Amino acid sequence: VQLAESGGGLVQAGGSLRLSCAASGSIFSVNAMYWYCQVPGKQRELVAGITGDSRVNYADSVKGRFTITRDGAKNTVFLQMNSLKPEDTAVYYCAADVRRTVVGPQYRYWGQGTQVTVSS
Repeated sequence: VQLAESGGGLVQAGGSLRLSCAASGSIFSVNAMYWYCQVPGKQRELVAGITGDSRVNYADSVKGRFTITRDGAKNTVFLQMNSLKPEDTAVYYCAADVRRTVVGPQYRYWGQGTQVTVSS
């Protein structure tokens, strides 16, 4: 199973970015999908999550600014990031809870990360 992220980059404060992440490979089903962020020296933190039936949750720091959505048919998750702040600067990782066979266990897979830099 591979998770391929795209959409990171450099943006000025107040700007927007849209991250995408597509899961591919030997997949029976994808349950919840997530976006995490990490800055050097700190633990990876949950930014947003979305369940298989599209229930969402957000970190308090991004509520009202970020929106997570998914395309279930394509096993893809998106993160629309608006009103970006310099403190949003981090590497953003996509994650997905994947079942590879109908009777197999569910594992969490991770993408390689994409850098988001917000300049002041």
